[in-house]
Amino acid sequence: MLNISGLQEGVVLDHIQAGKSLDIYYHLGLDKLDCQVAIIKNARSNKMGRKDIIKVDGPIDNLDLNVLGYIDHNITINIIRNNEIVEKGRLKLPKRITNVIQCRNPRCITSIEQELPHIFYLSDERHETYRCLYCEERYRK
Repeated sequence: MLNISGLQEGVVLDHIQAGKSLDIYYHLGLDKLDCQVAIIKNARSNKMGRKDIIKVDGPIDNLDLNVLGYIDHNITINIIRNNEIVEKGRLKLPKRITNVIQCRNPRCITSIEQELPHIFYLSDERHETYRCLYCEERYRK
């Protein structure tokens, strides 16, 4: 059995859909951090069958965890301090996301003005539908 040591301080992202951990790694900017990151892919899970886990060792103040809600809102976030879980949270679909997805409408202002941020808002939570803030183009996962 594979064993990754515990954390003094950091975050453990658990219950990630198998195969999604590298998307999360890059969306959170973990590749730019100067800390240890462990990615466990295809771990056995009674609840999910297979899952991914990400452990980040160190302070997580600079991480925008809202993007996780868009990628997979079933992820569990465990905040670790002094070798103990001090906070355990579940995610929701974020009401607004910026620069995570891009508008596919060729007539959208974001196609012409390259420096504009790609902003989407949650228009239908039940169907997980987002719309472009500028042109109202629908984006579904």
